[in-house]
Amino acid sequence: MTRSTHQAIADERNESIEIYINGEFFPRHEAKVSVFDSGFLVGDGIWEGIRLHHGHFAFLDRHLDRLFAGAAATGIDIGLDRAGVEAALRATVDHNAMDDNVHIRLMVTRGDKKTPSQHPSNNIGGPNIVIIAEHKAADPEVRDRGISLFTATVRRPPPDSLDQKLNCHSKLHEVIALIQATNAGADEALMLDPTGAVATCNATNFFVVRKGEVWTSTGQYNLNGITSALIVEVAQDSGIPTRECAFSLTDVYSADEAFVTGTFGGLTPVHTIDGRAIGAGGQGEMTTRLRDLYDARIAAECSG
Repeated sequence: MTRSTHQAIADERNESIEIYINGEFFPRHEAKVSVFDSGFLVGDGIWEGIRLHHGHFAFLDRHLDRLFAGAAATGIDIGLDRAGVEAALRATVDHNAMDDNVHIRLMVTRGDKKTPSQHPSNNIGGPNIVIIAEHKAADPEVRDRGISLFTATVRRPPPDSLDQKLNCHSKLHEVIALIQATNAGADEALMLDPTGAVATCNATNFFVVRKGEVWTSTGQYNLNGITSALIVEVAQDSGIPTRECAFSLTDVYSADEAFVTGTFGGLTPVHTIDGRAIGAGGQGEMTTRLRDLYDARIAAECSG
């Protein structure tokens, strides 16, 4: 059975959630944007995935930093300041009476166009802001058993093509990589950078453990993940050696452990890559230790 780092426990409450669209709320099955929306037409938008823990948006400042950096880079006027975005997020979870184990997708597009076109001169009105908050607890089987990866032929593009630090709606290369992986019988895709070094996965950041050291990529060809940055921080705070460096599949195949990180799943072990078992083929001691450190960091972040 194919697994996913975004696999959640089914929750019937999600059928009755209401979606925030430009300051109004709509029942799930009535929530719509125009077919002339820039995100639908040309993938012209940015987004964030945020977790709600015990009433607190985890690491919200970091998410807002990334959101507004993406808006500046793409020239999208969100139309709200940081306080306004936070107020919209709070209004959404309060409207849906949510407190814990909630995953929020915040999406901002350049807005509607008067005709299908890339040119911003064809935009009419302001941006479209959509917030989808769902009751989502990560599937513990995936969290503990882990996933398999397949190295896709689709590469992560360089910054002068599509800067992967942008958390934008243009994700087709990642989707194609994922389809390659699932067609090959794996759960998700591992992606290389233009030099052939390991970059990241299609939707998560990738780590290996080698001889007590934790390695991840240079970050030049992948999203500046908030969870991945926190893993590096908690590891360093605990005296665990870390490297952000270029490494190859040879280093991956001979690693002691591998895991991926993301806002939704936290740390998920990787047991197999390209048909090869990594280490003992299960969740390793370092992965378990880093997960505990990360969970403690979340608890401290959301305790106030």
